[in-house]
Amino acid sequence: MVLYNVTVSIDREIESEWLAWMRKTHIPQVMETGCFLECRISKIQGEEDGGSAYSCLYLAPTSEKLEEYHATHAPALQQDHALRYGGKFAAFRTNLTVIEEFKAP
Repeated sequence: MVLYNVTVSIDREIESEWLAWMRKTHIPQVMETGCFLECRISKIQGEEDGGSAYSCLYLAPTSEKLEEYHATHAPALQQDHALRYGGKFAAFRTNLTVIEEFKAP
């Protein structure tokens, strides 16, 4: 499994509207690509000056599916986000390969 994490720092003045858009529009569009099994959005603890930070963690079944997302779907979805919230956010994206899982007994 491969994790794709998008960390977004968003201006507080548009935080509520951005979060609603992410929940109702953007994340469902990403999930509709068929490249991910699930997504978790989390608020990062500890406020930054002038903004709040969130993590959107997507679980892809294979690296091929993540590559398909990056090649086929990501440019348009990221452009939509940038056009909507340009100048009001900063994003950092990370691909992570799960090497082992540990679960509570």
